[in-house]
This record gives sequence, C-alpha cells and structure tokens, in this order.
Amino acid sequence: MSELPMTAYKVLTGEQMAELETSGRFAGAPVDLADGYIHLSTCDQLAETIDKHFSGQDNLHVAAVDLGAFGDIRWEESRGGQLFPHIYGSDLLLETVIAYGPLERLADGQVKLPVAG
Repeated sequence: MSELPMTAYKVLTGEQMAELETSGRFAGAPVDLADGYIHLSTCDQLAETIDKHFSGQDNLHVAAVDLGAFGDIRWEESRGGQLFPHIYGSDLLLETVIAYGPLERLADGQVKLPVAG
C-alpha cells in the first residue's frame, strides 16, 4: 500500500449497529476494548477480516469510516504483515461514518461496500 486510504471499514453485529445508531457512538467490540483501540480494515482487507473473525454469524453490518475525522489513527502491522487502521483514544462516532448497511457479498465473494444515499 503506497498511499494510505482515507476510508476504512468496521464490521458490526446488529446489536452494535443499533447502539451506534441510537447513541451516536460505539465504544468497541469486546476485542477492541481488550486491545485498547477500535479495529478497522481497508476495503482490500475487509472480506478476509469477515471470513476470519465473523464466520457463520448473521445480521452483520459494515460501516465506512472517514479516517480524516480522527486525531489518532495508527496503521499497525497485523495479519501477514499488512497495515491495518486502528482508532485510538476515541469511540466510533456516527458522525464519522459516511455510509453503512447490512453486510452483503458479491458473486465473487467480495464484500459489497456500503454507499451513502
């Protein structure tokens, strides 16, 4: 990745998505809270993240997050040496989500990214 993207994606359960919509903020999934930051994925990493961490789960949602809205985004090495964006020191705020919707897969298995309306 030569240039880092300004949009990343958070996978949320139905309950987590409802929390974000209702309260306008999401403090993080259990893994986020344990690690001390909110895990995100780029569009190229999203399908593998879902396959690895959300396999067999229903009622999932994808939120497109504006990384420019956060003061502390860190790109850290993880799976296979890839750089993943992580939000430090802040909840995920609804006002930073530029699009969201239910998780849908295309015929080739890729994730259909949410589109703002």
